[in-house]
Amino acid sequence: MDKVRLGIIGIGNMGSGHCYTLLKGDVPDMVISAVADLKESRRQWAKETLPEDVKIYTTGEELIESGTCDAVLIATPHYDHPRYAIMAFEHGLHVMCEKPAGVYTLQVREMNEAAEKADVVFAMMFNQRTNHVYRKMHELVHSGQYGAIKRVNWIITDWYRTQAYYNSGGWRATWDGEGGGVLLNQCPHNLDLIQWICGMPSKVQAFCHVGKWHDIEVEDDVTAYLEYPNGATGVFITTTGDAPGTNRFEVTLEKAKLVCENNKLMVYELEVSEREFCFTTTEGFAKPQGKWVEVETDGANPQHAGVLRAFAGRILRGTPLVAEGKEGINGLTLSNAMHLSSWLQSPVTLPLNEELFLEKLNELRANSKKKTNVIEVTFTTEGSYGSQRS
Repeated sequence: MDKVRLGIIGIGNMGSGHCYTLLKGDVPDMVISAVADLKESRRQWAKETLPEDVKIYTTGEELIESGTCDAVLIATPHYDHPRYAIMAFEHGLHVMCEKPAGVYTLQVREMNEAAEKADVVFAMMFNQRTNHVYRKMHELVHSGQYGAIKRVNWIITDWYRTQAYYNSGGWRATWDGEGGGVLLNQCPHNLDLIQWICGMPSKVQAFCHVGKWHDIEVEDDVTAYLEYPNGATGVFITTTGDAPGTNRFEVTLEKAKLVCENNKLMVYELEVSEREFCFTTTEGFAKPQGKWVEVETDGANPQHAGVLRAFAGRILRGTPLVAEGKEGINGLTLSNAMHLSSWLQSPVTLPLNEELFLEKLNELRANSKKKTNVIEVTFTTEGSYGSQRS
């Protein structure tokens, strides 16, 4: 094929943003061939906005079975991500899945197993992995030049959302519709990045506050403590209730501290490893000397377009993806672990007890109430959707 024919399942906030990206020609190897959405208003938007040759369907099933696509991008409510992905695999279609991979890891594990059996490309829309500062952090940590990780801190509280946002969809901020709150909607990127850069912890203790700042039934304020296999510790703090909020990601290693804030990466480089200094100096109050350095990066931050270009490249030429689809389970494991820890009011160890998590989730789903006071809110304008528009 010369170009990948992409079908987009779900053309709400994120799905319509991907449509604009493709319409602008930001992904030269890919064209929109079909879209699907259960809402008639979104199908009408497609008729008015997309080229006449783009097929429009009501359901994802119809789109997948239509034969009009080589690949699908799934941008539906979270519970449907694995279901549509598995169906697409069975029809020989390549799959790009929006975050999160699903709501619970048992569901995503089934999706990953189906992907393994299918001879297709499977990718996750982890667009923040294209950000130059996070790519550089990944490079520096994994190079080993600064030694092992000792401490991880990420305060990511600039995800501010209003009550109108939560009232914009009956599925939003409900256990049965969305499966969670800030952890599952806004933070999949952050949870993916923290595990991509720092690895997976071995123990999690979290405090997830339900409806603390909004009239919702899911969490909108979270503080989590992490322990890593090598003894390192971490804290992850997030909310949709702070204004203006903070986004500061620190990784302390044996010979440096990385600080990512305001789209800049600073490194405090020690002249000698702290571990060596601690046990060789004869002074009780001395500190290892060092200096701050602003790290040079390539400045590139292609975001969603970059992920889609890599997806098309893998399909057409076998080139690398930004994020393999099977990696979506990692950040979701962290989210599930934080929820389970909060529900049990105790630490949880990884590997996660996936059956217990699903049992507790289903209890909440059974009492979940779909909102009826749904209002129309505009989330996306042409060319403006970005990393924090979920």
